[in-house]
Amino acid sequence: MRMMVRLLIVGMIWFWGGLLAAAPASAGEYVGSKSCSACHEEEYATFMKYSKKAHSWDKVEKMLPKLEPEEQQSCFGCHTTGYKKGGFVSYDKTPQFADVGCETCHGPGKEHVAGDGDPELITRTPTITTCSHCHNAQRVKDFNYKPLLHSGAH
Repeated sequence: MRMMVRLLIVGMIWFWGGLLAAAPASAGEYVGSKSCSACHEEEYATFMKYSKKAHSWDKVEKMLPKLEPEEQQSCFGCHTTGYKKGGFVSYDKTPQFADVGCETCHGPGKEHVAGDGDPELITRTPTITTCSHCHNAQRVKDFNYKPLLHSGAH
């Protein structure tokens, strides 16, 4: 009997620990790309000037009137920063996250900024796995674009 209780407790700890570890970033962990510009001025300027990602909301905004609310929300995951992870909520509430920003590829920046730019507190070099949520075979086929790992222009 004791063994079953122990197994149950260990199982519950494993289950809940796994859920908590997989939980999305909480509200407030995202700081917005302008926060990055204070230390990464040149990268930010280049990104804003040359990257299509930095202006992704323009395309979403044009499509919104043609889409149902569920369809609109399916766009937000790839065309905004931190949607359903503590970042973008709506253009009215969180306009600073209404484009694909630095934190989409490099992760939430709150700890990095608070830690005086400690490079260990941010994803310095994104991998193809980071990009594959949006840049995958189905979307390449549907939208006829090529996934570019280093398309951030910085």
